[in-house]
Amino acid sequence: EISTEEVKYFLEHLAIEKQVSINTQKQAMNALVFFFRVVLEKPLDNLQDFIKAKTPRRLPIVLSRQEVQQVLAEMYGLHHVMAGLLYGSGLRLMECMRLRVQDIDFSYQQIMVRNGKGLKDRVVPLPQSFIQLLKKQIKAVKALSEEDYANENISGVYLPDALERKYPNAGKELKWQYVFPASRLSADPRTGKTRRHHLHETSLQKAVRTAGQQAGLTKRVHCHVLRHSFATHLLESGYDIRTVQELLGHSDVATTMIYTHVLNKPGLHVKSPLDSL
Repeated sequence: EISTEEVKYFLEHLAIEKQVSINTQKQAMNALVFFFRVVLEKPLDNLQDFIKAKTPRRLPIVLSRQEVQQVLAEMYGLHHVMAGLLYGSGLRLMECMRLRVQDIDFSYQQIMVRNGKGLKDRVVPLPQSFIQLLKKQIKAVKALSEEDYANENISGVYLPDALERKYPNAGKELKWQYVFPASRLSADPRTGKTRRHHLHETSLQKAVRTAGQQAGLTKRVHCHVLRHSFATHLLESGYDIRTVQELLGHSDVATTMIYTHVLNKPGLHVKSPLDSL
């Protein structure tokens, strides 16, 4: 008969000898707990006190300001504007995709991020250098929506259920249109209605990755790297950690602190002894 202590020993063996990831160890534990409780009908007691597998601590990839310029220089059209907002406003990929016209506040030069991670709203800066590009894009969105809705068979953009029930025609108003709409109409899988969704995220992911390669960068460039660079460059410029936390939408400042580790890596300020020979 297998005891709880033997189960603990097995889980520690996975962590120490096999060096599995924390997720693999958790999966093994959950499977054993289920097996003992449901199959053997002998629940394990006090299984919490054992050596856990270590979670790898990886520092985020960060581009220098010059590298950001190189990446953006390789991008054009909508992808250039969107990548500029990932870096210039610190947006997450899907936050950028889901931007609506009303979220762009040119008067106060800010962007309202609605229902971000954790369903929280926050305000981020609107890069001055992208104002004219965004005004041009919204003008194009207006023309496209007018063309769409001239056809009575085309439904307005997707709205939260409660809003759509209360204001059934709101989805055709300019303020609710996506800033970065898809190039084609599609059938909404939830309702079957024909409408225009936002641009698919894979198009921007591919464009950013390709731009990094064309810029000749050896770093692995992806959309979230631009957000990492936004945070790191703000801290380099002297903004306090709480301000950066708020702009990123982190619920815990410990999550934001990872960027201070990027700035304070010992290798950045230590002179190699080889250079003193």
